[in-house]
This record gives sequence, structure tokens and C-alpha cells, in this order.
Amino acid sequence: MHRRRKDHRPGWPVKGAVGVAAATLLAGWAVGQAGGAAAANVAAASVAALLAYALLRFAHGRAEAGEHMRQVAESCIGVEACFSPAGRLEWISPSIAALTGYSAQTCLAVPDVLALLVDEVDLSHVRERAARARRGEADSNYEVRFRRNDGETVWVACHWRPVYDAGGKVVMVRVSAESIQARKRTEMKLLETVAELRRAQGLSEQYLARSQDERMRLHALLDVLDAGILFVDADRRVQYVNAAMLRIWQLDDEASLQGMRDVRLLESVLPLIEDAASYKAHALGILGRRGQAAAFEFAFKDGRIIREVSAMVASGRAGHSLGRVWIFEDVTEARRASAALVRLAERDPLTNLYNRRRFHEALDVAIAAADRTHTEVGLMMFDLDGFKPVNDAFGHQTGDAILVEVAAAVRQVVRRNELVFRIGGDEFAILVPDASHVALCELAQRVVAEVRSVGCDGFSISASVGFACFPGDGRSGEALMAAADAAMYRAKSAGKNGWRGCVGSDCDGAPDA
Repeated sequence: MHRRRKDHRPGWPVKGAVGVAAATLLAGWAVGQAGGAAAANVAAASVAALLAYALLRFAHGRAEAGEHMRQVAESCIGVEACFSPAGRLEWISPSIAALTGYSAQTCLAVPDVLALLVDEVDLSHVRERAARARRGEADSNYEVRFRRNDGETVWVACHWRPVYDAGGKVVMVRVSAESIQARKRTEMKLLETVAELRRAQGLSEQYLARSQDERMRLHALLDVLDAGILFVDADRRVQYVNAAMLRIWQLDDEASLQGMRDVRLLESVLPLIEDAASYKAHALGILGRRGQAAAFEFAFKDGRIIREVSAMVASGRAGHSLGRVWIFEDVTEARRASAALVRLAERDPLTNLYNRRRFHEALDVAIAAADRTHTEVGLMMFDLDGFKPVNDAFGHQTGDAILVEVAAAVRQVVRRNELVFRIGGDEFAILVPDASHVALCELAQRVVAEVRSVGCDGFSISASVGFACFPGDGRSGEALMAAADAAMYRAKSAGKNGWRGCVGSDCDGAPDA
């Protein structure tokens, strides 16, 4: 077994060196007795050197221990943070980035980290807890919502603990936080399952109840549904509508509809529908056939979107039916939410331009279409000259404002069928269908002029533009991007604030062109 050397034991540098120094001092004294003052001075210097060496070794050991403690603190899975007695964040573990998306440096830089991280719903409560901890009051674990930098909310368990000095004064407040999002998600699923079981249990109890009460119970159930229900019997007369049906179609009451022919009901509601002719043709087509109809969506003039589905209700006698049931569901909010999700997936949240993901999809579609029709597709790429100094001098907020202005300016010079993208940082792209080198050169000139017009006090913003055409400059999306990118860097090399086409093109321009 390997044995550690004695000089590696904690405390040896001081103890061992002191012993050696004492021995050296005695030796020096003896030498001094024999050889006089010069020898004594040599011995004293040796003692001083050994003591200094021992102190350096001791300080090095303390530094190594401190470094090890720092590494342990920064590698913890949960989030640890320290606040001053005044409430200022002094240190936070890097694991905050995994939990919230904000780096430790960002958290330390903001004046109020609680406002940055804590959801507004819980902010006042957290501030009260923090104030109590700074006063030295004990705190227990509690749950709070953090707001991530992408807008999502994550549940966190927090604990504030005051730290005292030897005199009992609060010198620091330590905060520990741990994500409980998975537990919250499990609780929600459990609640949904319990609710679903309870609904199923309620339905089962209704079906087992006495037959004379079934109709009333069924009416009560259908009236609490958000979906509108209409039942038309085999003679094509209205037999039942629930409350949601009356609300969706803005009808008066159930009694006035009883026995009404389905065609007459259809004519009475057509004025509410945006495309009345289309819906009438759809409804009459369904009335003329049996079986279940496919789902159909239509819009009201007031902006609501309704999803409709209908099916025949089979009778106990073969070949006969009891009538047809229609179900109408207001899906306006669902469609708006879906559109918002699509927008988030394909739009840059800062400039509202299409993002890089949408760019690659659109480029592939445009190339495939141009290949089928034997036309050309132009790809223009540009980035901003002098943008980094603006960020460095004025901060990212000013840089973001400039990017928004550039996006708005470029929108003014493109045609309706030309798509503008922000593909990253200060890099942009324009996809031009039915393009030519001359048309791309003219567009590049307009882009350079518009970007140059974006104002920034003390700094100059310009654009370096490069473009290429399918199929002459590349027959795939990657090849076309490489050609346009190379042209852009040739524009930068030529002095920036200008444009260049693909290699061999005569459509090049500079600031004075």
C-alpha cells in the first residue's frame, strides 16, 4: 500500500519548519559562540527563510482548500446563492442557468435579481421572506414560481437561512433552491386523472339510475357541456338542443325550436356565418346522406371559429335510424393558441422576421418549385458592419433596438413575394423567387441604402451584402448558401457597405456605386 510522505500531512509545513528553525537557531548560536557575529547572522537568516517557507506552504494549503470548496459549491445540482444584509446578490451558483436560462453573471449584474427570476404572482411574498431572513428570523421551505428567460414558468422549492458572525449579527443570507417542476407536473396529471375518474363515475351512476329519471339527468349533463348539441329526428325535425347550442348560435330558447324542420333552422342561422353559401352547400350535402360526416370548421362574422361534426344515430331495428346528432364546438381560442405556437416556432421574437428554422424550410421549398418550373431563385445574405462596437458601447438593449430598426427598414424595400429572415445575431437573409442577377443587384443596392439610414449616435451602421442564384450558383440549399455567404465576405473584404454577387458576376457594388 502506498504511504503518504510525512511532508504531505496537514500542518507539517509550520510544525516541521519551526522545528528545523529551532535546530538551526541552536546551531547558529553554537556557531556564533565559536565563530562570532557573522556566523550568528547567517543562522538568523536561515531561520527567517525557513519560517517564510512554512508560511507560504500553509497559505498554499488554505488556498487549495478554498478552491476545493468553491468547486463543490459551483457543481451542486440545486441553486445556492448568498445575499448581503442589504439584500444585494453577492454570489450565485452556475446551476441557475440550467434552472432559469439566466447565467450567474447576468443575475449578479442586475440590480434586483428577485424581479428578474421570480414570477410577478409570487414576487411580493418572496420579498417578505427575504426581509425576514435578513432580520435573522428562521424560515421554512416554501414553493415559488420562477420565470425562465424563454417565458416559461418553473416551480422551485426555496429556503432562506440567515448566517451569523461570532457576535450574533447577520452577515449573510443563504438561499437554497431546487426545481420541483417534475413533482408539480405529476400532481397535475394525478388531479386530471382523479377528475377524469370522477366524471366517469358520475356518468356510470347516471346510466344505472332509474329509467324515468334518465332524460332529466341527461339534459342536465348536456347543458353543462361547452359543446353545442342538436338532435334532429328521422323526420328531420328538431327534438333537442342544449344550452351551449343556443349560446353558440345565438338562438332564443329550446321551446321555440321544438319540431322545427332542419332546413328552416339552417336558413335562420345563415346570416351569422362569414361564408354562408359554402356552409349551406356543406350542410345540405350532409342532410342528403347517411353515416358520420367529417369534421368541418367555419367562421362566424363576429370572428368565432366553430368546429362541427355530425353522425346518424342508429336504431335497434336494422336499416333504421333515430335521426342525426350535430355537435358544435367553439375552437376560437384553440386555433389562436395554435397560431401563436406556430408563430413562436417560425418567427424571431425580437424582429418578428422569420427565423433560421423557417429559412431552411422556405429555401428547400423555393428550390424545389424553381426546379419544377425551370425558373431562378435568388438568395441574398447580409450582416451589419460596425454592430459589435454599438453593443460594446451602449449595451445589448441598444443593439436590439438597432436590429428592430434594420428589420423594419429592410421590409420597406422587398416585394410581397420576397421573404426576409433573421438567421442569427446580426445576420439576415432574403429569399427572392423568379430572380435574376440584375434584379438582385438592384435589391442589394436598396438594402445597403436602407441599412445605412438607420441612425446610431457616434457609430456608423452599414451592411455587407452577398447574393447567389439557383441553379447557376448552386443546385442545393447548402450550395446556394455557401455561394451567397462567400459573396458577402467578398463585399466585406472590398471595404464593407456594399454588395457582391456570386463569383464571375458583374453585379457588384460599393458605397459609391
